[in-house]
Amino acid sequence: MMEQIKQSIITSKKLLIEQYNVKKSFNIAQSNIKKEVDIILELQHKEIPVIPEIDFQSIVNGNISSSDIANLKQRGSVIIRNVFDKQQASEWNDEIGEYITSNDYFTKSIDRQGMDNYFSQLKSGAPQIFGLYWSRPQMLARQSQSMAITKKFLNSMWDVSSPNGDEFDPNNDYMYADRIRRREPGDETLGLSPHIDGGSFERWTDPAFQKVYHSVFNGELDSYDPWKAAFRTHTKEYKSPAVCSMFRTFQGWTALTSQGPSDGTLSLIPIANSMGYLLLRALQDDIPSDNLCDATPGRPLLISSDYHKDLLSGLVTIQEVNPGDTVWWHPDLTHSVADKHTGKDYSNVMFIGASPKCAKNLDYTKRQTENFLLGKSPPDFASEDYEVDFKGRFSIDQLTDLGRTQMAL
Repeated sequence: MMEQIKQSIITSKKLLIEQYNVKKSFNIAQSNIKKEVDIILELQHKEIPVIPEIDFQSIVNGNISSSDIANLKQRGSVIIRNVFDKQQASEWNDEIGEYITSNDYFTKSIDRQGMDNYFSQLKSGAPQIFGLYWSRPQMLARQSQSMAITKKFLNSMWDVSSPNGDEFDPNNDYMYADRIRRREPGDETLGLSPHIDGGSFERWTDPAFQKVYHSVFNGELDSYDPWKAAFRTHTKEYKSPAVCSMFRTFQGWTALTSQGPSDGTLSLIPIANSMGYLLLRALQDDIPSDNLCDATPGRPLLISSDYHKDLLSGLVTIQEVNPGDTVWWHPDLTHSVADKHTGKDYSNVMFIGASPKCAKNLDYTKRQTENFLLGKSPPDFASEDYEVDFKGRFSIDQLTDLGRTQMAL
């Protein structure tokens, strides 16, 4: 299989390099990135928040300005505050803690270590990410009206038109069950190097990805729009535990505790239009014909100082968030997690992204729901299946009508 993948890389690179002037295009992309990074550094110097912020009530009231939208689209990321009541989020945090301890998660997890190797290239130790998906707080947050309103707003950032009709329905979402992060103060095991999820070598070799990035490869960088959805729901990712099988308009998480720059939390390179630089970088003369800047099947797309120094200079730690705030980023955005949590309190989140209604997402949702009914881990994740016999696990009768629709029931 690996030999087949390597040959696919060689063939795809050869065609792209022969067909297009990738060196000239990269020089333009590199110049654009340097300008974007300079803007970010200037904002930081002036102590102006780089990641856009919007209050949830402004979305409800329709009080979002055109400049807010433009900033969100340029940065490819946003903090939406007060999606949930602060007290509610804090109570959920406590309930998840009780769910973990009362069901003896820690003892059971020792027996199942090593099943999930997705981040093995990026971390120095076992992360404080819990393979739990079906707790009551997670499911209540996913099926809430406020989360549905938030996702609908985020989905509206995209141009859904494509040659075969709308790429997805921006007004409706399917659930994507993901995990929980509970990071202790002083922890040094959850550091994740800068990376991008949702495909590694496939971004160069998969026919649908090649259509998504066609204007990048053919040198028409000014016409590439990271918010155009055409062909994105038709990509085929390499199957591996923790590789997302859904199309997500935004990755995201909901804060369960207060956390900020010193708390071992999220950093982003807030440049939505950075993929051109990354794709073209791998096609330059200094990269071997069977290599794509070390892109590895079934792993995140690694963004490293060996190849991407220009881009890494724009890495920004998110501003402080409170319980009930949510953080979102474009699927092509580079992100990382700090090596050490130097704060005084837990840094806890629920991972909840935006996964709109489309054929690709429906197919996965049906398989995911089968696992939900049995309490098993979702299909995208290692079959650790901790919750099969957990007390307090969310059950089908607790789904609202919206929740049932989001689970394709």
